[in-house]
Amino acid sequence: MVDLESEVPPLPPRYRFRDLLLGDQGWQNDDRVQVEFYMNENTFKERLKLFFIKNQRSSLRIRLFNFSLKLLSCLLYIIRVLLENPSQGNEWSHIFWVNRSLPLWGLQVSVALISLFETILLGYLSYKGNIWEQILRIPFILEIINAVPFIISIFWPSLRNLFVPVFLNCWLAKHALENMINDLHRAIQRTQSAMFNQVLILISTLLCLIFTCICGIQHLERIGKKLNLFDSLYFCIVTFSTVGFGDVTPETWSSKLFVVAMICVALVVLPIQFEQLAYLWMERQKSGGNYSRHRAQTEKHVVLCVSSLKIDLLMDFLNEFYAHPRLQDYYVVILCPTEMDVQVRRVLQIPMWSQRVIYLQGSALKDQDLLRAKMDDAEACFILSSRCEVDRTSSDHQTILRAWAVKDFAPNCPLYVQILKPENKFHIKFADHVVCEEEFKYAMLALNCICPATSTLITLLVHTSRGQEGQQSPEQWQKMYGRCSGNEVYHIVLEESTFFAEYEGKSFTYASFHAHKKFGVCLIGVRREDNKNILLNPGPRYIMNSTDICFYINITKEENSAFKNQDQQRKSNVSRSFYHGPSRLPVHSIIASMGTVAIDLQDTSCRSASGPTLSLPTEGSKEVRRPSIAPVLEVADTSSIQTCDLLSDQSEDETTPDEEISSNLEYAKGYPPYSPYIGSSPTFCHLLHEKVPFCCLRLDKSCQHNYYEDAKAYGFKNKLIIVAAETAGNGLYNFIVPLRAYYRPKKELNPIVLLLDNPLDDLLRCGVTFAANMVVVDKESTMSAEEDYMADAKTIVNVQTLFRLFSSLSIITELTHPANMRFMQFRAKDCYSLALSKLEKKERERGSNLAFMFRLPFAAGRVFSISMLDTLLYQSFVKDYMISITRLLLGLDTTPGSGFLCSMKITAEDLWIRTYARLYQKLCSSTGDVPIGIYRTESQKLTTSESRKIPSQSQISISVEEWEDTKDSREQGHHRGNHRNSTSSDQSDHPLLRRKSMQWARRLSRKGPKHSGKTAEKITQQRLNLYRRSERQELAELVKNRMKHLGLSTVGYDEMNDHQSTLSYILINPSPDTRIELNDVVYLIRPDPLAYLPNSEPSRRNSICNVTGQDSREETQL
Repeated sequence: MVDLESEVPPLPPRYRFRDLLLGDQGWQNDDRVQVEFYMNENTFKERLKLFFIKNQRSSLRIRLFNFSLKLLSCLLYIIRVLLENPSQGNEWSHIFWVNRSLPLWGLQVSVALISLFETILLGYLSYKGNIWEQILRIPFILEIINAVPFIISIFWPSLRNLFVPVFLNCWLAKHALENMINDLHRAIQRTQSAMFNQVLILISTLLCLIFTCICGIQHLERIGKKLNLFDSLYFCIVTFSTVGFGDVTPETWSSKLFVVAMICVALVVLPIQFEQLAYLWMERQKSGGNYSRHRAQTEKHVVLCVSSLKIDLLMDFLNEFYAHPRLQDYYVVILCPTEMDVQVRRVLQIPMWSQRVIYLQGSALKDQDLLRAKMDDAEACFILSSRCEVDRTSSDHQTILRAWAVKDFAPNCPLYVQILKPENKFHIKFADHVVCEEEFKYAMLALNCICPATSTLITLLVHTSRGQEGQQSPEQWQKMYGRCSGNEVYHIVLEESTFFAEYEGKSFTYASFHAHKKFGVCLIGVRREDNKNILLNPGPRYIMNSTDICFYINITKEENSAFKNQDQQRKSNVSRSFYHGPSRLPVHSIIASMGTVAIDLQDTSCRSASGPTLSLPTEGSKEVRRPSIAPVLEVADTSSIQTCDLLSDQSEDETTPDEEISSNLEYAKGYPPYSPYIGSSPTFCHLLHEKVPFCCLRLDKSCQHNYYEDAKAYGFKNKLIIVAAETAGNGLYNFIVPLRAYYRPKKELNPIVLLLDNPLDDLLRCGVTFAANMVVVDKESTMSAEEDYMADAKTIVNVQTLFRLFSSLSIITELTHPANMRFMQFRAKDCYSLALSKLEKKERERGSNLAFMFRLPFAAGRVFSISMLDTLLYQSFVKDYMISITRLLLGLDTTPGSGFLCSMKITAEDLWIRTYARLYQKLCSSTGDVPIGIYRTESQKLTTSESRKIPSQSQISISVEEWEDTKDSREQGHHRGNHRNSTSSDQSDHPLLRRKSMQWARRLSRKGPKHSGKTAEKITQQRLNLYRRSERQELAELVKNRMKHLGLSTVGYDEMNDHQSTLSYILINPSPDTRIELNDVVYLIRPDPLAYLPNSEPSRRNSICNVTGQDSREETQL
């Protein structure tokens, strides 16, 4: 142990404790060598170069001193001219000799010495091996001309009065100014200064030309008119401005020659400067310049980041963003890496947008461009994806990088991000608001299958509108539809609200019903002050609190409303009705304008439950009174609320015991075991007990488990939902989940068939002839086209083919561009479609953002464009709750205690309720449901000019039908009601039909010779009907032959009828006095069945949701 300690060497002196205290003094004895770096910069020349050239700040001071010396020399020249007395005579000696006082000469010599020394020093420091390059520079030559004569005069006194063109120092001052500005920009790290430099060069060049011309003419005219400086200035300005009065002119040939030379120099130099300035101006127009820091700190602005800016995207953003009154003073800064489009440039030159919109060409991944846009001072940043890209994943990757770059540069700037693929959403979870396109697209497609026109409902809710669309139309449905489309979602604190303040301490359903009855507003949800979750229709057990935030649907928000009672309303005769028939829709509660809405304060006293207004119409000679509508209670009573216990699934009550046992063994409620992507919200769904083998998922091929090869063989009880897509992407998860949500009764679950390719044979095998809905998803491979609007061409033609082959099939699709919706179910010679096209053009001319809303496929919910939901992201800047509410309505998110969207169909047994207000009361008092709108279907009506032709046309169609083939009697009846919607066909007429139609036309012409014009119209209409009949027969025959060839039954196809004579539309939050009609579909927000369970469990038969009483049960179609 001692030996080991003796072998350990002692610590070096610099590691001892004493050295740590007293310092290390032993390093001199080490063999280490201290190395000094950059010794070349320690030379005298390098130090001078660092001070005069390399260091921006010291170099800037040197340039400024040099600039001051040149200006001083020019000033001394002017002083010398002013102090000199004009000499008499015309001798040439006056040109070469001047009178210069001794003090003035001393100052000029001092300035010349300093300038020459500085010039020689800078030439030495910048010397790079070529001495002639330094000597032959124009600034060096001018310096020699202006400084050397003064230095020579020191040693040769007789040369003190020699004329020296000191005024040429103005050009050296210009050169020093340019260098000084460059050093200034380097010192303050300002890079975008090319435009400023060019303007400065142009101005300084022009001043130098004028000053040189003034001094030269004044000096050369010493032997002529003896012009002073002012006269020379006057002559130069008149000459350079091409006015040329002629009152002051040079006399000597030398001055004339000098003027000619200066004009030639000006003609060469100035155009070059102007050309460079114009080029920089054009480049700046392309790049957009800067958004100044001063403006960013004194004004409010938002930044829009896009990969490519199209005119449709720009106008949608601007119209929606500036539709809100409090955003009128905001500026929009567009940051885009591509050059501005011609159409975009034309729009941004409009005064309304040129004062508000600033276009910057740059990338969000560059801090310099983000600094140009003043991203750190922006109120918000909108980052939009390019949906027209072939590779949508690549587009998402670009969006993610932009979001990361903005968050890194401006962490406090709110981010509003649009993403395309749901699997990429978790990368931008940090953003304040995110809209995933495929999530919303597939969810709306799914809900359209069970709640018709949900896509139209959501689109109208998220668009800003004043409800004035269609008010000039002669058709009543367009007036109602356009009027109700102005409803939007707003919010207000309960205690600050006139609408809802009186309902504090009362149930939610009580507040919703009475607010609608009194003010015409629809309360759909609330949010506690201490909770971030929004609850849609939390149910009758929810008690309203004074600090609750209420979300309601109305034409405008309460802050922009004025109130007056019903008596004043009657006196002013403001109340009007749209309908004058039995189904009128009076607008008794809303009178819209842009800023203010007048709302009636109706009598809120509850009507008597047994009053005559609730009695039913008599049936025959017997008077039958059905149960009256119970009042909505202020506080929920369990016995008065007939809750739908969906956990026990009452929809299975009507099944047999064997079917019930098999059904219970087949389905179970739970969360999906696998999520297709990170970030998907878990939803309680109907699940199978056991996982189905993959081989059994192929519908067209049999396997060892089953031998079925077509949908008909499976014997599905409910109609199919067919989804035609290019690939089975992760977005389909959001299509399936809403259709399998736990609150959907098992009895109403529709089988879902995924069709990855859609030739006719596969369509027939998957059961298209008896399907409930056919969903066609836009093909990603066709979204990119040379012409933007051609991206939907393949989808439109495929849907049109399905429409022609299977006319009664309900086809739902999504397009990239809203303008292409006019091609859905296209009929070239349909008068009604042409009238709607004219209406759309008129609405667009009036400045409507919803001009496409009157197209029948969109109004009926058959088609929508996901680009319409871009407004959802824009609206969230003002209404930060809109994305959450939309996701709850679509079933993308589920919040405990929040309701869900469903629908209810009005049957003949429900018409005793009569009005929307009574239906509202019935739903609130019985099941706690809150209605938010009506989906109405009615027959098409011609315009007034066309209505006169109906009798004659009907006679022709009826007469023709008398001798047509009687095999398809049901189809004949439909043609009699649908003769207006005729289309031309390229197919030839059936010979027999053509011959008979011509005989019938000749017979009509002989009977009525006085009305040849009307007869020709009748014949034309008749022939069009026959064309159509022949074409439909040929298409039907083609489909039947293919079905027989595939071994499929044609019975279902024989029963298909064409329902083109009807139109459907949505009434969002209609007036309480609106009449309900047969087959109306009412949109409901139903309370969450998991929020509460009934105290007493009645029999399963009696626990079914009962709305219309014990005798008539409401049919809820989900």
